[in-house]
Amino acid sequence: MERKIRVLVAKAGLDGHDRGAKVVAAALRDAGMEVIYTGLRKTPEMIVEAALQEDVDAIGISLLSGAHMTIFPKVSQLMKQKGLSDVVLFGGGIIPEKDIAELKRMGVGELFTPGASTIQIVEYVRACVQERGRETHPVSG
Repeated sequence: MERKIRVLVAKAGLDGHDRGAKVVAAALRDAGMEVIYTGLRKTPEMIVEAALQEDVDAIGISLLSGAHMTIFPKVSQLMKQKGLSDVVLFGGGIIPEKDIAELKRMGVGELFTPGASTIQIVEYVRACVQERGRETHPVSG
């Protein structure tokens, strides 16, 4: 039986623009992944708790508010505390190149900026989940 990758897509902080997050969520879903979309204005704590409850393979955070240097490190820290070190953390939004390099040094995965291809994002998530050897979930139904 085919197994599905589970991805939590979240909008963190006060950012109220979720069009990009919804496009990515739809692309992941169209690629056969199970997607849980948290909706707007989630805290790092809410995101990590949802990831735990949903037993996800990856967390994708969309940020346009400029809070990326606060949100990503906090989510990463909470993931480690909760034993989610095998879960892929990636994201996207308006993030300057120098901050992308710094976030990657901190252990955050790929960060996709506006104009990134949804195909690239899907391929990235698939490859990372497989690389980490995370067990995927059986298709229900």
